[in-house]
Amino acid sequence: MSSFQCPYCSNIMALSDDTLQNRFPGFRNHHDTDIYGYGESCIQIAFHMCPNCKEYTIFALGKGAKVSDINTVIRPKSLAKQFPDYIPKAIRQDYEESCAIINLSPKASATLSRRCLQGMIRDFWNVRESNLSKAIEQLEGKIPATQWKVINGVRRIGNIGAHMEKDINLIVDIEPGEAEKLIKLIELLMEQWYINRHQQDSLYTDIIGIDEAKQSERKRTE
Repeated sequence: MSSFQCPYCSNIMALSDDTLQNRFPGFRNHHDTDIYGYGESCIQIAFHMCPNCKEYTIFALGKGAKVSDINTVIRPKSLAKQFPDYIPKAIRQDYEESCAIINLSPKASATLSRRCLQGMIRDFWNVRESNLSKAIEQLEGKIPATQWKVINGVRRIGNIGAHMEKDINLIVDIEPGEAEKLIKLIELLMEQWYINRHQQDSLYTDIIGIDEAKQSERKRTE
């Protein structure tokens, strides 16, 4: 069974008539269909309703020959995941903007992902290199070898590698699928770096608190 993850609350829902409804408006009539199937102006509007938070996610996909270039998210502005506030706002903003323009301009999306990656390396690992390639080099030995290889491999996606060592804001040609891979990498690193560290620190704090409380209780009963 197909599923969909709500961008508002991250709930994963099974797709059924209760969570997904499609509409097919067109210029001439509601369905804009002809004997060959879709009419030239038909657009598929897909409504996902999350049973957990009751929010709607809406997609538009061009089905007609004259509107086949339409492929966008109507609501929310993008499918960016909602990351916690303890991740720096500038990093979250670059990530969200990268997601928002991935179909409109993959190369601009990739540029924002690269800037987001550099911001994460600077903030999380305290690497102050202005050159992203050199910043990545400084991570070698500090993170698992496979993770470093993946981050370093960003330079080999499309034409990004030819410009990685230059201006971080330089816009280069890139395909939508390649820009999507960069976004997935950013999401993975946010999970593995910031969220895992926060959860670990919270767990350690809870355990230390339990220990201190037990020791205090023990002293009162002695």
